Amino acid sequence: MIHIREYIEQTVAISDKDWQLFSSKLENKIFKKKTIILDLGETENYISFIDSGIARFVIPKEEEEKDITFGFCFKNEFVSAYDSFLTRKPFLYQLQALTNISVWRISYEDLQEVYQKTKVGNQIGRMSSERLFLIKSKREQSLLNESAETRYLNLFTQRPKLIKEIPLKYIASYIGVTPQALSRIRKRIS
Repeated sequence: MIHIREYIEQTVAISDKDWQLFSSKLENKIFKKKTIILDLGETENYISFIDSGIARFVIPKEEEEKDITFGFCFKNEFVSAYDSFLTRKPFLYQLQALTNISVWRISYEDLQEVYQKTKVGNQIGRMSSERLFLIKSKREQSLLNESAETRYLNLFTQRPKLIKEIPLKYIASYIGVTPQALSRIRKRIS
């Protein structure tokens, strides 16, 4: 849980009193590898902070090899089906534990209480939403402006240790190519 406070305090100082209220609302949850954390048609009730592991956002298709991976979240990052969390409506994708994963999470209702009762609650919420937005925006710009090879190199450069834990078929889907095309990219750059 200490990692969350360190993460928050990179942006905003949090008093011990505010931290005590916020941290009292956090729940630790562990998901085994390949567990569906949130399924198609469910409503997101939590914002989670990954203490260890990797999560994957996926649009499932009838044939598993055609599933579309559109996001990963790693240790020391917030993860949420944030559109569903905000609108309180079901979403059309899944959140999956790609590896064994441990998260600290806060419910929608508890977060509203933190917003109302702390001095920095709104700043924490804004910071979380801004970071989630920036990840999404960066991903969209990457898909529109960069080649698949550049997207692969960027992912590999940004997460060299963690990327070794992600199956290549998910990486291929994430950068928008077939596994065969990813194999050719990897051969070219090695």
